[in-house]
Amino acid sequence: MRRADGVPAATRADARRNRALVLQAARSAFAERGLEAPLDEIARRAGVGAGTVYRHFPSKEALFRAAVKDPMWLFADTAGDLAEADDPGGVFFRFLASVVRLSAPNRALCEALEAVGELGPGPAAEGPELEFLVALGVLLARAQQAGAVRADVDLADLRTLLTGCLAMERRRSVGPGPVGAEAEPGAAPAGRMTTLMLDGLRADRTVTELPVTGQIRNETGCAVCGAVLAVARTGRPARYCGGACRQKAHRARRTAPPDRR
Repeated sequence: MRRADGVPAATRADARRNRALVLQAARSAFAERGLEAPLDEIARRAGVGAGTVYRHFPSKEALFRAAVKDPMWLFADTAGDLAEADDPGGVFFRFLASVVRLSAPNRALCEALEAVGELGPGPAAEGPELEFLVALGVLLARAQQAGAVRADVDLADLRTLLTGCLAMERRRSVGPGPVGAEAEPGAAPAGRMTTLMLDGLRADRTVTELPVTGQIRNETGCAVCGAVLAVARTGRPARYCGGACRQKAHRARRTAPPDRR
């Protein structure tokens, strides 16, 4: 069966299926690695050739914009719907916290939000990114008029704070290890950096109680100085926080009476 343009219907169906596979693979790869994700890796995940990717998306940037379009529209539409909501201050702070919470684990969204407002004129500067920026400006203005947000903060400040907060949440959520790694013992709980950012925006300088790190299961202390020891993932549990305390304990055992060693 052929369509009016002479292209077989089966060919059109295959093209739509391949495009959906590429887009699904791109969302996953970009969420993990951002724009660093190579197109060859996306093609491999989609089970298609690199040429198929280029037939549907002329560049990696075009594929990236398509991959983040839906969540960016969600942010833009939500902000627009909240423009006339009661409690402008509360709505503003809750919306910002939600954007950070949903975006921080996704590197693609972090990079897309960082680029908001930085693109020059053209198709790339239009769409959900522009709508999000406009709606965010409305929420900021209403919150300032209500006296909930500092009057000296502008939209450019807010964009910078949002970008920085996303980076800090990603960094602090895994502790001292590399970004994107599994969270380590002692890592900051999600939302801690967001709370600090939002408090910096409040007009009345109200200090919100920060989320605290939960107690580590079977947590122990150094046998010499009492410092908290992280739970060992493998091997024997640690008894000392470092070499200095280990040497002190060794010297104490050598000088102690035989019945106390």
